[in-house]
Amino acid sequence: MCSPSCIGFARAQLSSADVVGKHVLEVGAIDVNGTVRPVIEALEPASYTGTDIAWGPGVDELCDVTGLIERYGEGTFDLVVSTELVEHVRDWRAAFANLKGVVRPGGIILVTTRSRGFKVHGYPWDYWRYEPEDMELVFADFEHVLIERDAHRPGVFVKARKPMRSSGEAPLTDVTLFSVVAGKRTRDVGAWTDMLFRLRFTASRPVRGRTLALLTRLRRVTRIR
Repeated sequence: MCSPSCIGFARAQLSSADVVGKHVLEVGAIDVNGTVRPVIEALEPASYTGTDIAWGPGVDELCDVTGLIERYGEGTFDLVVSTELVEHVRDWRAAFANLKGVVRPGGIILVTTRSRGFKVHGYPWDYWRYEPEDMELVFADFEHVLIERDAHRPGVFVKARKPMRSSGEAPLTDVTLFSVVAGKRTRDVGAWTDMLFRLRFTASRPVRGRTLALLTRLRRVTRIR
């Protein structure tokens, strides 16, 4: 998924030197409303692999973001791109650890995501909102970190380079993010909170027939208990 502003960021910030002859991984690559793939492929990478959790346009292989290192190994790719994905991953720390892990030393990560004020968009689910100061903490272990706000909608864009010599991962255990599930900044979203949010979100969508009847029964059972 990628909006025109995301595509514009990739076009402006990725040079030929970043891409030509390089191995590229796009995580969350399914093309729902736009993709950076044509922009990057025009710069002639050696390979381009698009991954997601479901098949669709732009998806070459199925792989969850939290399983990238297990699937591809450490330091495999020169450029890792993830557009409009990390707000949808409940375990955001594992997501970033894997995105960083599969990048070789000296390689680049490009990330776009949403900030507070952007509507809930459950594709497939929605958890977090990131601000520039959050990304400063997330990429404190990288160098040449460029962070920009989306000028058109609440969001943040990042381009960062992995150091040739690592001094250790950025400590993220105590970092909080704004959660649209919890309605506040928090370190994590628990399973129970997540389930209730999913039920409320699904119930708020236009539904018909048996689905509507099922949700009605669920609400009644919840009130009785």
